[in-house]
Amino acid sequence: MTPSVEPARLHFKEGTPYSEAFGDVYHSEAGGPAQARFVFLQGNEVQKRWAGRERFVILETGFGLGLNFLATWQAWRGQPGKLHYVAVEKHPFPLQDLRTLHARYPEFEKEAAELHSIWPMLVPGGHRAELSGNVVLTLFFADIKIVRDLRLKADAFYLDGFSPARNADMWAPAIMRSLSRLAAPGATAATWSVAAPVRHALEVAGFEVEKRKGFGEKKEMLVARSLRRNEEPVRPQRKATVVGAGLAGAAVCERLCARGWEVTLHEKHAEPAAEASGNHAGAFHPVATPDDSVFARLTRAGFLYSLKNWSSLEGVRWDACGALQLAREEKEKVSQQKAALGQPAEYLQYVDREEASRHAGVELSAGGLWFPQGGWIQPRSLVRAQLAACGDRLKTIFSSEKKGIENHDLVILANSSEAPKLCPVPHLRLRRVRGQLTYIPEDRIEAPHVVVLRGGMVLPPVDGLCVVGASFDIEDEDPAPRAESQAGNLDRLQNILSVDLKNEEFENRVAFRAVAPDRLPAVGKLAENVYGAFAYGSRGLVWAALAAELLACELEGEPLPLEGKLADAIAPARFARRMMRRQGGSR
Repeated sequence: MTPSVEPARLHFKEGTPYSEAFGDVYHSEAGGPAQARFVFLQGNEVQKRWAGRERFVILETGFGLGLNFLATWQAWRGQPGKLHYVAVEKHPFPLQDLRTLHARYPEFEKEAAELHSIWPMLVPGGHRAELSGNVVLTLFFADIKIVRDLRLKADAFYLDGFSPARNADMWAPAIMRSLSRLAAPGATAATWSVAAPVRHALEVAGFEVEKRKGFGEKKEMLVARSLRRNEEPVRPQRKATVVGAGLAGAAVCERLCARGWEVTLHEKHAEPAAEASGNHAGAFHPVATPDDSVFARLTRAGFLYSLKNWSSLEGVRWDACGALQLAREEKEKVSQQKAALGQPAEYLQYVDREEASRHAGVELSAGGLWFPQGGWIQPRSLVRAQLAACGDRLKTIFSSEKKGIENHDLVILANSSEAPKLCPVPHLRLRRVRGQLTYIPEDRIEAPHVVVLRGGMVLPPVDGLCVVGASFDIEDEDPAPRAESQAGNLDRLQNILSVDLKNEEFENRVAFRAVAPDRLPAVGKLAENVYGAFAYGSRGLVWAALAAELLACELEGEPLPLEGKLADAIAPARFARRMMRRQGGSR
């Protein structure tokens, strides 16, 4: 069964927020905001230490009510740098409960309202949002063990789980060792707990620990400083050349320019989004599997990040009208029902045929998965919006086909199947796939109101056309539309909507996409000063923004928006690693 998030439940004990599951309060009876400032901000001396810093990173174990974050965010305002606040929370509060709780702390009214506006759906994994004051909040809804798989260098740790006697896993020696590995040079930690096992675990992990005066009813608290001599981060030059002005390249440009980079974009065509990114419209939705595969986790993360990213851009034409993935057979129906168990209704539901038909506004022949926030987007509008957001930090050079890699400061190849030709990727067998779409005038069919998928897709009308497709022709280089490909698309249409339009002529468009054997993208380092962002297959709409953010974070040395396992799963080096394992190599 797909893992699900068990939300916290709202309770109070003598007026203080309380967890019945752990039998402990969320903060001191002397006051949550005051405890946050005394124990965590003052304990880590963050306001003195972050002054003048270009970047400051905080990792919190246990987000809880979010009071430590709100107090930190409020104190950060006015700083010129960027604050990365990363927190792990196994049992997050639903949004309505969070609103109820935050109403008790009027000093955070401004910050709390903005936090509520970006509060994620309660699904597992990483959730990133950019907030005012140059603050980036990354929440991992997961067990605390995920800290072993985070990629970041923290300047300060807020250790704020429930009491060690009630929640021993949060304070385990293995967790403290993981935190020590994540410590930046001079990192500090603070906690209200002075329990002997906590002190010992911190000391064994490489922290120098001391007691200080505690807050409220606590006589003492702990502060600690990392003794590990971790490497100092290297400041990037913030200058790059990007090759390819489709979904992948435009997203990379936008994420780098947002960080102040100077970017030169080369595109072999006379305008951006000239190939697959130039399709009339495309569908976006996550993928759900009963075992929550790496593919499903990555697609979920990309989908959720894309919704936030697109909302921040001007001029993007898209509609989160909803998407239905109909079951093709009984076996798939059972799989879909398992995948939907325990998931929030706002993210994913299994619906029967009647309910699916009500969502679609037309009669359908099967039920399936309903993604309420899926929908359609015009990729060309997205590409143009991302490039426009770059402002004068971006220099574009069109009708410029790169034949090789010159001695640039940094090159990012986002040109699909052409990328490995410029910088070979050992053991990557990239396939080039031809895809033909058919555009059906909306007056020719009873069009659905939502995206409908079933071994193909039908989009609701976009500027009078319903997009139907697509063919999947491996190693087929024919750029011209073919009658047989249109016939295949009309078969897909009939399978979804029971509409027979055979022997009619429609507008078609052919584009090519690159697909790796494991169907995952290739994002990361290819060689010294050469990086890649390609092989998105048919998932470019949901992967491009997150992949660009991941790449920008790697280049900047910022906390990654994903856990390490997912970042490694899409790293171009994975193909060489797999070959070495097959050959019995140890590395």
